[in-house]
Amino acid sequence: MSLLPIIEVPDPILKRPTDRVEQYDDDLRRLLDDMLETMYDAPGIGLAGPQVGVSRRLAVIDISEEKNEPVRLVNPSIVWRSDTIVQAEEGCLSLPGQYADIRRPDAVHVCYLDEYGREQRIEADGLLARCLQHEIDHLDGILFTDHISSLKRNMVMRKLAKRRKLNA
Repeated sequence: MSLLPIIEVPDPILKRPTDRVEQYDDDLRRLLDDMLETMYDAPGIGLAGPQVGVSRRLAVIDISEEKNEPVRLVNPSIVWRSDTIVQAEEGCLSLPGQYADIRRPDAVHVCYLDEYGREQRIEADGLLARCLQHEIDHLDGILFTDHISSLKRNMVMRKLAKRRKLNA
């Protein structure tokens, strides 16, 4: 396994909808493993294809404390959302150090294929539901900053620019 570079805003790949995965092979499984290693190293709890420069509909998630419950999602889609909306802070590896309160459904049902092309389903609430929605948004070219007002988005982008300048 190897670490992949994490793509950051404003790279245009992050704003483009991804292509469906059609081939399930060792290359796909290796890419998903590399994505997990990259996510754990970052550290994060989710990572989508576009965030590592791959415009394919795939993501990895692991919200466990021990980092031993990875979920590999290929061609995921949300098939149900709860009516209950909750607000919580979100961040993103593609916007390092930036956070905002985002309103999302508290629970979702997600259908996806695993790394072998087998159909799977997750019924999630709380943090897992939030993470699934965040990563699936990435696959549709949506960032968490697209869920906030333009004023707040501009503040996040200025903070990101300031952080980059300090780290340069």
